[in-house]
Amino acid sequence: MNWFNRKPNAVLSIDISTASVKLLELSRIGANYRVDSFAVVPLPQSAVIEKNITDINVIAEAIKLAVRESGTKLKEAVVAIPESAVMTKIITMPASLTDDEMEAQIMVEADQYVPHSLDEINFDFEVLRINAKNPQLVDVLLVASRRENVDDRVDALLQAGLKTRIVDVEAYAMEHAFSLLFGQFADLKADQTIAITDIGATMTWLTVLYQGGVVYTRGQGFGGKQLTEEIQRHYGLSYQAAGLAKRQGGLPDSYAADVLEPFKMAIVQQIQRSLQFFVSSSANRGIDGIVLVGGCALIPGIDQLVEKSLAVPVYIANPFINMSLSNKINYKALSNDAPTMMVACGLALRGFDL
Repeated sequence: MNWFNRKPNAVLSIDISTASVKLLELSRIGANYRVDSFAVVPLPQSAVIEKNITDINVIAEAIKLAVRESGTKLKEAVVAIPESAVMTKIITMPASLTDDEMEAQIMVEADQYVPHSLDEINFDFEVLRINAKNPQLVDVLLVASRRENVDDRVDALLQAGLKTRIVDVEAYAMEHAFSLLFGQFADLKADQTIAITDIGATMTWLTVLYQGGVVYTRGQGFGGKQLTEEIQRHYGLSYQAAGLAKRQGGLPDSYAADVLEPFKMAIVQQIQRSLQFFVSSSANRGIDGIVLVGGCALIPGIDQLVEKSLAVPVYIANPFINMSLSNKINYKALSNDAPTMMVACGLALRGFDL
């Protein structure tokens, strides 16, 4: 599986998360991007558990629905696996080797890098840079994952009538999309240390970028599901009704003080704990800014609360802010979903030879 395919053609981005399937199609004219189609289809609770697909058929049907709702005509797609399912390692190799020679050497020496036999994994590699200490060597990023992590996603797309052209890693997709935020936030610089906090339905992922590249990732079992369950418990609703009320409103006036504010403080605590782990593992490198991603980034006032509590500039991601939209795109719907679309956007960029 070629994870680092660089053909400059548009591909259909399919982001499979715990809560939904997100579809995005971008086109490019010069340096400018346009949103041609998008769709978000919710998933039942049991379809994806902690980012592991448990029901390929359900995922395939959701992808089919997203394709139908979006109206896209593309049949080649890019998908990602979570960083929790991936092993990455920077290795050094002679700069004189061709790609084929590097692959052959990696396969011979694979037992040094991967704790599984080669018939159990998919792997790929990409030359990053000349080694800083020896110009005769290059630093090579090696990425490996057990076959089922890749195959489940490829099979789901195939059942939905799509061909998988690229398999990426969610953290690297986030890294690609991050470059789109510079025009949105003047204070955000490429050489800073930025913490992207993706607060999804059941997991919160911290991805730290330094000088534009991923240097740290960490996941925790916390997300918007806890708020839904608290609404369910507090007001005696079904889980489905609680989720609907969370999104559409209609809860009692006491909701903000009794349920929402404690949950917002829990978000702050989760972010603070994740950052403490990063700082302690990185020679006390500080954070220059925090970018909030995911459904919980849409909670009113969460950015101000995190910024006040942690004394770090906080931004809510919108990767589409400088993009044009095709006539069929609902601007309000896209804006509402924007903080949840960072991975999808990063995947869509894969087709443009960035």
